[in-house]
Amino acid sequence: MKSNLSVFFILLPTLFFGQSADVDLLPASFFKANRTQFIAQMPAHSVAIFFANPIRNRSNDVDYQYSQNPNFYYLTGFRDPDAVLLLFKEEKTFDSNKGVHELLFIRPKDKSEEMWAGKRSGISEAQKITDIRAVYTTTAFNEFGIDFTKFEEVWVEYPLQPNTEGRSKIALKNLVDDFNKKLLPQNIVDEIKPIKIMASCREVKQNEEIALVQRAIDISVEGFIELMKAIKPGFKEYQAQAIVEYFVKNNGGEYQGYPSICGGAGNSCILHYQDNRDSLKSGDLLLADMGGAYHGYTADITRTFPVNGKFTDEQKLIYNLVLKAQEAGIAVCLPGKSFRATHEATFDIISKGLVQLGIIKNDKEADQYFMHGTSHYLGLDVHDAGTYGPLKAGTIITVEPGIYIPQGSPCDKKWWDIGVRIEDDILINEKGPATNLSGRLPREIDEIEQLMLQQSYFK
Repeated sequence: MKSNLSVFFILLPTLFFGQSADVDLLPASFFKANRTQFIAQMPAHSVAIFFANPIRNRSNDVDYQYSQNPNFYYLTGFRDPDAVLLLFKEEKTFDSNKGVHELLFIRPKDKSEEMWAGKRSGISEAQKITDIRAVYTTTAFNEFGIDFTKFEEVWVEYPLQPNTEGRSKIALKNLVDDFNKKLLPQNIVDEIKPIKIMASCREVKQNEEIALVQRAIDISVEGFIELMKAIKPGFKEYQAQAIVEYFVKNNGGEYQGYPSICGGAGNSCILHYQDNRDSLKSGDLLLADMGGAYHGYTADITRTFPVNGKFTDEQKLIYNLVLKAQEAGIAVCLPGKSFRATHEATFDIISKGLVQLGIIKNDKEADQYFMHGTSHYLGLDVHDAGTYGPLKAGTIITVEPGIYIPQGSPCDKKWWDIGVRIEDDILINEKGPATNLSGRLPREIDEIEQLMLQQSYFK
């Protein structure tokens, strides 16, 4: 088929599974259970306060796409800015709402603002989303007369500093000012305890969350598969980026979970390279690290493959060493293993392999070419919250060893500009080996080269 972008974008929607938007949002009961779990860990006579993220300004009168504070979302499911959640250890009464542990303040409706920026959730809608009975507008906060000095412990997730960015600056500043008047610094017992509890709660994923992470992975994998088939010398790095991001958007992903990394040749040796502007040449490797976000949960996948479809001998040696290390890292993804077990397993293999290849003289020099950790938690954040204690069933982590040999490295020049990272998203199981949630995407050299021979809508 001719390389025709218009044909590609007309036909592509029929190539991948379809799903109506927002049919698999998490239910209000999910967020209710999360709040119950959090409150159970609060001490007697305490209150915890969580703020929604503000709208952040990009430039002049243009704002960034809004992204909710993950902890606030985990507890409420509420996606609007300028909201505040209060959780009480003991039952409270507010107006006709008796015996409540939860109090939510949201922005008031504003027809003028909604005309420009979109519909705001009203009180009844917020109640439905969150399963919180006591919902009020932020303008009503002062009427409650909450005396925070009466609590033995006051937890605040973030310091209460007025944020004047974005179009919501007046409403948010007024709200924060109101809280500052009632919350004296000496009343705030801890800003760390709520973060630690949230990390413990979010570390182990519930089945509903695992399904959303899997969906984010699946739509990202489809993009990677098409990219491997489409890539050829002369591509721009941003064109490679666009293919994966198209599949994410076309299949319901709201945005990328993090800025896409598409680095060819020497750029593959820059860990968080994000310019993605250079041309790709025959003989280059492309390191593509991308992951779409679906209903707040993100994928995080990396593959490295040759632009012309064939690995060189040197590239094969480095690639297979990284792959061997990754397999060793995945093998120790078992309940009870230390969080660093994956890094220890991968680093041991890479360090010994680099010595055997003559790239380093002793294994203590390996961190010159493998300088990052092997794993992080994955979920609502790409580097998700967690305790970094022993691995637990239901936890999702990445396993992503890499070797990066930039120009000028103290080794034979034949290794220069080879950067390889292989990353998959791994679910820790209660029994037996872990599940590679992104394992459908080829990793073996033969499989990659065979896939790259297949027809693409770009060739």
